[in-house]
Amino acid sequence: MTLPLSGVRILDLTDGLGESAGRFLADLGAEVIRVEQPGGSNSRLAPPLHQGVSIPFALRNANKAGCVVDLDTAAGQGELRSLVADADILIESLTPGLLAARGLGAAELARINPALVMLSITGFGQNGPYRDWISTEPTLYAMSGVLSRSGEPGAEPLLPPNGLAEEAIGIHAAWSALLAFYDRLHTGRGQYIDLSGFETLVHGFDPGFGVQGSAAAGRAEDFPRNRPDAANFYPVYRCKGGKVRVCLLAKRQWRAMFEWLGTPEEFAGPEYDTIPARFAAADRINPLIERLFSAYTADQLVAEGARRGVPVGDLASVAEVLDADHFRESGALLDTEIAPGIDARIPHGYTRFDGCRLGFRSRAPQLGEHEGVRFGANGSAPLTGHVAAPHHPTGTAPFEGLRVLDLGVIVFGAELGRQFADNGADVIKVENSGFPDGLRQSKRGAALSASVAWGHRNRRSLGLDLRNPEGVRLFKRLVGEADIVLANFKPGTLASMGLSYDELAAINPRIIVSEGSAFGGTGPWSNRLGYGPLVRAACGVSALWRYSDTSESLCDGSTVYPDHIAGQVAATAILAGLINRLRTGRGAAIEVAQADTAIMQLATQLVTESLSPGTVGAQGNTDPYAAPSGVYRCAGDDEWCAVIARDDADWARLCTVLGTPELIGDPRCATAEQRLLHRSYVDDVVGNWLAHRNPTSAMETLQGAGVPAGAMIRLPELLTDPQLVAREAYTTLEHALIPSPLPTARQVAHFQTLPRWPMRQAPLAGQDTREVCATVLGLTEDRINALLSDGVLQEAVTAKVPRAATLPG
Repeated sequence: MTLPLSGVRILDLTDGLGESAGRFLADLGAEVIRVEQPGGSNSRLAPPLHQGVSIPFALRNANKAGCVVDLDTAAGQGELRSLVADADILIESLTPGLLAARGLGAAELARINPALVMLSITGFGQNGPYRDWISTEPTLYAMSGVLSRSGEPGAEPLLPPNGLAEEAIGIHAAWSALLAFYDRLHTGRGQYIDLSGFETLVHGFDPGFGVQGSAAAGRAEDFPRNRPDAANFYPVYRCKGGKVRVCLLAKRQWRAMFEWLGTPEEFAGPEYDTIPARFAAADRINPLIERLFSAYTADQLVAEGARRGVPVGDLASVAEVLDADHFRESGALLDTEIAPGIDARIPHGYTRFDGCRLGFRSRAPQLGEHEGVRFGANGSAPLTGHVAAPHHPTGTAPFEGLRVLDLGVIVFGAELGRQFADNGADVIKVENSGFPDGLRQSKRGAALSASVAWGHRNRRSLGLDLRNPEGVRLFKRLVGEADIVLANFKPGTLASMGLSYDELAAINPRIIVSEGSAFGGTGPWSNRLGYGPLVRAACGVSALWRYSDTSESLCDGSTVYPDHIAGQVAATAILAGLINRLRTGRGAAIEVAQADTAIMQLATQLVTESLSPGTVGAQGNTDPYAAPSGVYRCAGDDEWCAVIARDDADWARLCTVLGTPELIGDPRCATAEQRLLHRSYVDDVVGNWLAHRNPTSAMETLQGAGVPAGAMIRLPELLTDPQLVAREAYTTLEHALIPSPLPTARQVAHFQTLPRWPMRQAPLAGQDTREVCATVLGLTEDRINALLSDGVLQEAVTAKVPRAATLPG
């Protein structure tokens, strides 16, 4: 097949942070030229190494060509300018100001190529008090609010598995670059984008002020000190020979579990149909479930759960993921050469287009392997010469004029649809009151969940029963006037309703249909019931998200990863489909499995285990390749700071700050190898210094000296963080059914010309039914009333909320 981004030309000047962005765009078909300076990128030495090859570098730079350009010489600067003249997108993650100091800044490059989209990725952005600070995954987790919610109550907070942050930043970078490029195709003008890894994690990894999982309805407190007690959010039960996790979120799922338990009278009341009541009774319900499950194996429980409609998933190690029949048969894992002479089993791409998996095609380049390469060397013609997009004035919302039919539910669905609604599309959320979106479950006494206000803003809502043949006919009429259909049901659900891609494409050949699911539409697990917590468990994330391999507790209960990230993956894939449609006039069938997102983002661990079996496990807060490293207790109640000395230079700077310069040359500490051997000693040196200091002041002192450090920030503190305030990261979102304004992201990436998101209130279910049917379908009032009377259409049963546009301040 012709790949959707064929002919899109990208210059990749990343080093470490953001490398996965170019890889994802290359997977989608873009021609990516990786530019390195003499001696090679620092990331070529990023651990773990196998036979001298960096595994993360090999994975994040596959499908790219590579050349060396010396940016410190006039000849090298001229060569880069020559490449820029033919490029569509340039992505870089160099030190702020480095390119500008060489006459290669955004303004200079725009003069060479006014249509260029230039994206800069840095830890903290191009301005603000943290601009020149050093970011690492631990520091970003600590400062973004992620760390404060991870770990056991009363214990030290726990870092998530390594690699998830970089991959999340890479996905958002790919989305941001394509969004600006799509805008350029309509305006003729490129632009500059400033993307901060810090803000990406704050707003996009698992946002504290954003869409949250259904389990949020059962939480007693949103911001507990010492970490939330998340064990009952998605509980894990022992079974014969292993463990399983259960997600009981919808009423029908609890009722199925109740039947499976033998209908115990104690829990027969209707109050247990709600999440808060079940959470409150967890100390009585959980022993019953564990007693039932103890007689069965994990495979038996997963199968029986699927039969009964109870979401159950097994808990897998990284080694078990590599051997899982599902991932091999679905094509999610591939045996291939990742570097000369090194064969490994690797994750094979985030998405499928028209049934074809878009993933690994060629290994990462050796240093300078494609010296002198120019765009078009692979035989592809430039995309811009083969599209005729309608013209939009600069500053127009990029998706203005697009219509999206949104069948999505819960976090994945809300996040995916929001990407299009926030950027100008007419997103019509199609929902059925008989099977309400789980996101609409709210805490006791709340008229509307905050997640609905965050996730469903800027949409319209149509109440429509797709289990009724007349409802299906109306939906098909809407498809004739639409551009995109979004769904994240169990595979086969759309087809069972007569709404498969083939049937919809027969009505409208330009339609793009995106189907998301837990495990994808092929493979033995395709019919498994699945939510993010079950995906994490089955893909090895949960097993790595704990203090050690012997820890009983899993510490991922308070996160909804990978829902937000998988939604962003799907949005990026759809955007690639829209770009391709400008060339071909045809839509596409797109499939995104949350499991594929999870294993792609754990690729380093999976490939390391493939090459060196038995070496990968939960590492807790310890970086196995650097010491000192960890999360250290500071003065005060549950105050912590993440610190790491990546190399000898970091160690020398750290010793200077600690007032222990004699340790720079101490035989126990002088080299990285010696510090690893004496980890306890160097950790104690750092820990003793931090124990008497405020974490924020310690972070500022260490970062001021060039040492990576991040104070653990709690979610409310994000609203007053100096860097986030300086970059206007938050605004407020008001809703008539929520008593006080909600903090919400104003933006993630900072675009030069794209408008900031509007903040229209989320509709009630069915609030816009009459309007949509009259204006889009052309139905008369009498016909609408008849369909409402028959239950084919549904409308909001309480007072409607105001719909006037509210723009960010």
